[in-house]
Amino acid sequence: MALPQINSPIYELTIPSTNKKVKYRPFVVKEEKILLLALESQEEDEITQAILTILGNCIQTKIDLDSLSTFDIEYIFLNVRAKSVGEMLEFMITCPDDNETQVEVEIDIDDIKVHKEKEHTDTIDLNNGYFVKMKYPTMKYLMNKKVDADKSMVENTFEYVVECIESIYNDEETWEAADSTKKELTEFVESLNSKQYQKVQDFLNTMPKLKHTVQVRNPKTKVMSDVTIEGLANFFA
Repeated sequence: MALPQINSPIYELTIPSTNKKVKYRPFVVKEEKILLLALESQEEDEITQAILTILGNCIQTKIDLDSLSTFDIEYIFLNVRAKSVGEMLEFMITCPDDNETQVEVEIDIDDIKVHKEKEHTDTIDLNNGYFVKMKYPTMKYLMNKKVDADKSMVENTFEYVVECIESIYNDEETWEAADSTKKELTEFVESLNSKQYQKVQDFLNTMPKLKHTVQVRNPKTKVMSDVTIEGLANFFA
């Protein structure tokens, strides 16, 4: 006689960047094993791939994970993890007033949100009749594109900017980045003046982030401090 199949509950959440709803189930032991093995390796690529594999299994709505932003993936995984393992996260934080005393904090995962800066926009007005529509970097891109140690920060940031262009348009015409070569996009970005390029960089600097601020009290100094935790990795540090 075949063993019984245990049905998992189905939950729903809203993807931060698109406001589309997706249904998902908690991960099971088989999938938790994938994550634990990846965490044990301490290899960033393996951990990222494990997260994408688990989400691919758990999300019940048809969706292209490779097209989602990094903060979308982080937010979805955090919620899947909450329904799978527990709603509360416990970890150690170093008190910022002395940078040495550690205190244990507990955070309800439901309180962790994707925060968007008020001035953030994905449409850049170049003030010459042209606009640039930007797209958010994906997990897949970050996995494939590592920071090149042989290149300067300026060069790596420049390549990041080029990758995040979705289209260029004016009142009469639109040029899709997907229809352009990397050389053409590079030459376009190189033709921008300093103020225009800074506007494009601001898109990256103000990009939405998964973050949460907690108050910690240093038991030695009695000082209360606000500590902001950003990014999925830091929530499981």
